[in-house]
Amino acid sequence: MNLFDYVRPASVAEAVAAASAPGAAYLAGGTNLLDLMKAGTHRPARLVDITRLPGLDAIEVLPDGAIRIGALVTNADLARDPAFVAAAPAVAEALLSGASPQLRNAATVGGNVMQRTRCAYFYDPDSACNRREPGAGCDAHGGDTRGQAVLGWSEACIATHPSDFCVPLVALDAVVEIAGADGAREVALEAFHNLPGDDPANETVLRPGELITAIRLPAEAARFKAHARYLKLRERTSYAFALVSAAASLAIEDGAIVEARLALGAVAAKPWRARAAEPHLVGVSVTAAGFEEVARRAAEAALQEARPSGDNARKIELAMRVATRALVLAAAGSPARMPALPGSVFAPVPTLTAAGDVHG
Repeated sequence: MNLFDYVRPASVAEAVAAASAPGAAYLAGGTNLLDLMKAGTHRPARLVDITRLPGLDAIEVLPDGAIRIGALVTNADLARDPAFVAAAPAVAEALLSGASPQLRNAATVGGNVMQRTRCAYFYDPDSACNRREPGAGCDAHGGDTRGQAVLGWSEACIATHPSDFCVPLVALDAVVEIAGADGAREVALEAFHNLPGDDPANETVLRPGELITAIRLPAEAARFKAHARYLKLRERTSYAFALVSAAASLAIEDGAIVEARLALGAVAAKPWRARAAEPHLVGVSVTAAGFEEVARRAAEAALQEARPSGDNARKIELAMRVATRALVLAAAGSPARMPALPGSVFAPVPTLTAAGDVHG
C-alpha cells in the first residue's frame, strides 16, 4: 500500500475542496476502496474521510412524497427502515441480497453507487486493464468472460457494474444529488454511470472533487410498491455478486398493467434500464394464462441488442430467464414479508389464477 495523506473535513464544502486535489479519494464505509488499496489496484494520494460529515446519514420523506437517502446511510439501516421497505420493497430486497450482513452494516449507499467493477483483470495489477491504466489494453478480451458484459461493451472494456442496489433504483428513476465546487446539481442515476467506449477509466459523470450527498427516489416510485421484485442469479446464494439480475416494477389496475419498469444488473458497465421491454407489458392482464409468455417476449426485447463479449453467450439467455421470472414474481405481488432468501432464484414463484388470487 502506498503512502497517502489523510484528511477529515468538518463540512461538505471542506470535503469537496480537499478531494479536488489530484489523486484524492473519498472514504466512507471503505468496503470496496480498502480492498482496492490493499491489492494495489487503486493508489490514492489522499483519503478524504467523510464519515463524520453532518446531515448525510438520514432517511427523509420529503413533502412531495419523495424519499431522500443520505449518502452515509448504511445498506443495512436502509434495508431495515420500515417506511422505506414499504415504499420500495424491491430496493430493500436488492440490498439484502448483496454482500454479507457484516458488510451491509459498514457499506454506505453512496459508496454502493460508486463501487468499482469486480472484473478479475481490473483487480489484478499484473493484467492489462484500460480502467486501471488508460491505454494498457484489456486482458479480459480472450480471457475468462463468463461474468463479463453482454450490453454496451467496447473493445476497450467488457467489465460490468456489480451493484444490486442500483438496479431497482434505475427502474424507479432515482436521482443522485451531488455537491461540488460549482454548487449542487442532480443527475438521473440512469445517466450517472458511463459506458466504456474508448475511455473506460471515465466511469461516472462526477467532476473532480464532486461528492454524492444523497440518492432520491421520486414520489412516483411508490406507485409500484404492491408489485415490485428484485431477482439475482449468482454462483452461491450465501454471498456472491450477480451473474445476472433483474428488477421488475408494475403498476396494476383492474388486473391489467398500466405501467411497467424493468432494469437489468451485471450485464453492462452500468445498471441497464430495459426501456425497450416496457411497452410490451402495458395493457396486459397479469392473470391471463399466457402472462409468462408475454413476460418472456418483454425479456427478449430487453436483450435484443445484447451480444457476447467472449464465451458468454449463455449469459444472454440467463438474463432473459431472470428477467422473465422477475416479471412473473412482480405480477404476483410484493411479498408481505421479506423472503428468507431475498432476491434469490430459489424463492418459490406464486401461481396466479384467473380470479386474481395468488397461491404459493
